[in-house]
Amino acid sequence: MGSDIDVLVVGAGPAGLLLAGDLAEAGLRCTVVERREGESALTRAFAVHARTMEQLDARGLADDLLLTGIRNPVLQFLHIDLSRLPSRYPHVLVTPQYNTERLLLARAQQRGVTIMRGHEATGLQQDETGVDLAVRAPDGTELSLRADFVVGADGRNSCVRRSLGLPFPGRSAVRSMMLADVRLADPPRKPPTVGAIGDAFAIVVPFGDTWFRVMAWNRQRPMPDDAPVELDEIRDVARRALGSDFSMHDPRWISRFHSDERQSPRYRVGRVFLVGDAAHVHSPAGGMGLNTSLQDSANLSWKLAAVRRGRAPDALLDSYERERHPVGRRVLRMSGALLRGVLTTPRALCGIRDLSARTVLKIPCLARRLAMAISGLDISYAPAAGAHPLAGKRAPDVPLSDGRRLYEALRGRRFVLVVPDDSARLTSLVDEWSDEVEIVSAQGSTNKSVLVRPDAYIAWAVSDESPERRVDATRKALADWCGAQPASTGSSTPFA
Repeated sequence: MGSDIDVLVVGAGPAGLLLAGDLAEAGLRCTVVERREGESALTRAFAVHARTMEQLDARGLADDLLLTGIRNPVLQFLHIDLSRLPSRYPHVLVTPQYNTERLLLARAQQRGVTIMRGHEATGLQQDETGVDLAVRAPDGTELSLRADFVVGADGRNSCVRRSLGLPFPGRSAVRSMMLADVRLADPPRKPPTVGAIGDAFAIVVPFGDTWFRVMAWNRQRPMPDDAPVELDEIRDVARRALGSDFSMHDPRWISRFHSDERQSPRYRVGRVFLVGDAAHVHSPAGGMGLNTSLQDSANLSWKLAAVRRGRAPDALLDSYERERHPVGRRVLRMSGALLRGVLTTPRALCGIRDLSARTVLKIPCLARRLAMAISGLDISYAPAAGAHPLAGKRAPDVPLSDGRRLYEALRGRRFVLVVPDDSARLTSLVDEWSDEVEIVSAQGSTNKSVLVRPDAYIAWAVSDESPERRVDATRKALADWCGAQPASTGSSTPFA
């Protein structure tokens, strides 16, 4: 691998910037190619769920992001109570996407990521040793950049995906949705405010900075995406769906769009990967699109770093698609079902729909399952055959004996081995992997040793073993996951 760039990321949205920051923090040379000249102050996404907040916490960014938005313990759109989620973030944070983007951009730049703004990717070719990315500079000059790997984070119209010849099958979920960022002379008392009466739907969401996001849909007036939108049209739909237009005025941004449900059949082709909207797009219901995209990047980044640094076999990269493709498919189906349930219900049946939803959500186990699913806290990955029942599960943010939390320990972007307090032999064992693993002990009594991946999922666990067997099992787990074995001996690794 003789490239000057380890990883080229196409797209400087949240998914691309999180990935680039992670790679740079792991010591890789990373460049981001972005066709936009500057940062965008406009956005469609505004919901950050608990699992994404945990991922940002593991990068030291969650507290700063919390300051930019409003914490809602209830997902008003669906009347789902999030206040009992088993997380430090039992809410959905409402904040414009550009706030998330700015924090991730600052982190990436602080770690030395090169951002090539105004440069548009136009195609790529790959061979056994690297990838050549064709790029058009702002002055029209054609460039060729070579890297060991390329990641397409370039959205629903991804050049990277098209260059790979991958289809993007699916369908339009809803057409002619109107969006606007406005000010309100008479804002609702308890935002966000949601209403649907069958032929009209509207939602008003505060950003916390005197601006409000309005989404509106009129079943009786389908229009093409490029049809002009007037604020009066949005006001009319809001009045019918919500009973008031809240005296909205001075829009800074207004547009019309349609929502697609699509997913690429592949997330990896050779040395090229897709993350975020380049790999999957969903309806806006539940606010899961941005969150799924960021979690794609969290899954891929540590794997790319491990393989590029020679600490893991190439088979580890195959696990990215194997783990994340089913998650994208699930989110696509779930968000689509939620959207159609709200937007396509005839006026006469809206009351029955709302009553049915509230009845279901009064059943504690069903309400909790739905809250866990939408927040992303229930996501898990299939473990290897014979693995401990905890393997592949989300790691809870347990308090540690040194006064930190587990997610604070994960800010080193390394594996974290959580052991019982009396495991001095395990502590010395980790010396061989000191660059890849931090060893910590959890508060309270426990007989488990747990190896947590850099993306805050459990790689391996052992319990109810004698001290000698625990040491032997831990040594094997570290060899399998943290790269002590040569890549050629991959038959014993959990990656294949």
